[in-house]
Amino acid sequence: MFSLPKVIINKEKEASFSGAAPAANRDKAAGGATDEHEGHLHESEGSEASAAHTKASPEALAKLKSLLADYRKEGDGPNRIKLAEQIAAQYTAVAKYDSAGYYYEQVAAARPGEKTYQKAADQYFEAFSFAANEDRTKALGAKAQDLYGKVLKNNPANLDAKTNLAMTYIAAGEQPMQGIQLLREVINADPNNEKALFNLGILSIQSGQYDKAVERFRHLVEVNPKHIQGNFYLAVCLAETGKKEEARQVFTNAKKLDSNPEFQASIDTELKKLK
Repeated sequence: MFSLPKVIINKEKEASFSGAAPAANRDKAAGGATDEHEGHLHESEGSEASAAHTKASPEALAKLKSLLADYRKEGDGPNRIKLAEQIAAQYTAVAKYDSAGYYYEQVAAARPGEKTYQKAADQYFEAFSFAANEDRTKALGAKAQDLYGKVLKNNPANLDAKTNLAMTYIAAGEQPMQGIQLLREVINADPNNEKALFNLGILSIQSGQYDKAVERFRHLVEVNPKHIQGNFYLAVCLAETGKKEEARQVFTNAKKLDSNPEFQASIDTELKKLK
């Protein structure tokens, strides 16, 4: 099966569940650690943060250390929650998504509600999307599932939460049909939902249904003509179904959407295959 170049995976992570670099000491957040997250500050290389091409600057490390020290000293109360939010934001900025999820989860425990649960769930979902092995996929997926469940309990119409929840079921491989059903519910509620269209297109590719994938990606680029992944995969699927001239046109158009050298090289490689 065609594999999307990592340059695209890293630019639009929402549909990526593979290709991450080896994980470092980041499992503690998913397993319910406390302030041991400070150790993650020294684990930039080789972690999911590396997959996101993000390194913590000395200034960011110093700020995190200061915030964590204040958090440990602070008793229960509003200021501790405010510090947890600041720590989570800092971890997000340096792509330490599971650590960010942990601290946003502390905020949600103090201030339960749709938005606070989703902030935590989204960070665990980001970490899940870069999980480097099966154990991390399961652990981070379970955290995201639990929190997205709480989001949907507060607001069953939250389609973004439902889409991400669906992908945890599908990517983890344990309940794929439940995930597909959720994506169909999203499409029924919003036929132009970009994330659901994209993920259904990917699933069609995985099952070898390229004609169906063309339909999904064609719809997606009609909704958003500048969707990089949508254009790329539409061209790939057109080529797979024998529509090489149209595939060439779509690849050529996709080249105009991103000047990244790696992306440009990937497109050139695919175009050569069409000759």
